[in-house]
Amino acid sequence: MEVLLSSLEESSFEWKLPLISTILVTLIALLAGSIKLKFSPPVDKKLPSGSLGFPFIGETISFLRAQRQDKTVEWIESRIAKYGPVFKTSLMGSKVVVLTGQAGNRFLFSGSDNGILSNQPMSVAKILGKHSIFELAGTRHKLVRGAIMNFLKPESIQRSVSRMDSVVQQQLFQELEGKDSVQMVGLMKKITFKVTCSLLFGLPDGKETEELLEDFTTALKGAWTVPWDLPGTVFRKALQARGRICKQLAQLVRERKAKIEEGRVDSHEDIISSLITLRQENGQPLSEEEIIDNLISVVIASHDTSTVLLGLLIRHLARDTEVCKKVLEEQKQVAKAKEGKGNGKLTWGEVQMMKYTWRVAQELMRMTPPVLGNFKCAWRDTTFGGFDIPKGWQVFWVAPGTHMDKKVFEEPEKFDPARFENPSTSVPPYAYLAFGAGPRACPGADFSRVEVLLMIHNLITKYHWAEMIIDEPIVREPMPYPAMGLPVKLYQRSTT
Repeated sequence: MEVLLSSLEESSFEWKLPLISTILVTLIALLAGSIKLKFSPPVDKKLPSGSLGFPFIGETISFLRAQRQDKTVEWIESRIAKYGPVFKTSLMGSKVVVLTGQAGNRFLFSGSDNGILSNQPMSVAKILGKHSIFELAGTRHKLVRGAIMNFLKPESIQRSVSRMDSVVQQQLFQELEGKDSVQMVGLMKKITFKVTCSLLFGLPDGKETEELLEDFTTALKGAWTVPWDLPGTVFRKALQARGRICKQLAQLVRERKAKIEEGRVDSHEDIISSLITLRQENGQPLSEEEIIDNLISVVIASHDTSTVLLGLLIRHLARDTEVCKKVLEEQKQVAKAKEGKGNGKLTWGEVQMMKYTWRVAQELMRMTPPVLGNFKCAWRDTTFGGFDIPKGWQVFWVAPGTHMDKKVFEEPEKFDPARFENPSTSVPPYAYLAFGAGPRACPGADFSRVEVLLMIHNLITKYHWAEMIIDEPIVREPMPYPAMGLPVKLYQRSTT
């Protein structure tokens, strides 16, 4: 009997070996075939020239390295020189067609039926959420955008200027009291985040707000990276941060819902309340997940652009004495106008006086755009410039393609705010993309403009500053910030 069992075990083992080998070989073959199918270009399409790089990774590593070294423009220009203004690549796990120039911008931003939607690559979509306004289309997009724009449209912001200025002053002077040096990037992130939380979400200042800021900073870093959900990766840390954000926002949404039902909060008091009370065509409310995804999107869109621009402005004003002098003079005139009214509060009228300051900001965004570019997605096969763009491919627009084009902006390497004295005639359509263009231009552009101008007004009229690190470089992760956080020495201005 033992001999028989031994014989059966041996034969069973011998039988399992080829079976296991066959299964492994089959799985490897299927995986290889899947990779080849996913990353090989369609044979029946006329695709642009370019390189898809390695499977899944593509050219992501070299792209992100260029960003961190502030050499993204060179990365793009080297491929334009090699392949032309339209080229293919692979980034963040997606096959991509890159469009550069006015014609490409017009194709993507005009709102025509071009087969292109605003869906993001996997890494971005995972951070923002599948219900983000950047993932929506048609009536759904219109519905959610309308609710958000109720708080971001110019007339709403005009009514909020004095309140925003009060929050800016309180936070700025509280943070700077007794200090003779400060890291400006961290300070600006903190203050602009609190302004966003206070005005748009009705959140009180406190420990929870600071924890949210840390998690949003971590989450954003994972948006433009290889989407590897593995221990220790930037992407895994970003997903974990998003999880904590969702938990906090879910609690906030539930509390706000209860207050609305009890009649303790106006249903149109802020964006959270507006999204809670929003109704779809079938009369159903948005789900909690939908509300949270769009709150995350609003924070990232409204907060980080302002922070980046403030960092660029503060850095430039420390370096360019002539520009700093003109900005200060303009802001002194604004201060006089404010004091002349008696209540000491800034209003929309004073904001409109800050024309030169905003032209400086516009020129800085031309040379170093806060958002280098962004992804859209082909929902069907489409064409541009004689090339096919297959269904499911990402399409990437890049601001430097026109911002640094000498045919669009004369001497593009030269800093010249005068370019924007009359932008309607001096800047061609679809050439300046600091806030996107067309029907899907950034809904938070006006909010960001007012927030930045109020911050610069309150800062430059009370302080002047000097960089502590000479020639501090800019790095992108993915937004452009001074590499060391822009530490500066602070000096209070004389009141005389």
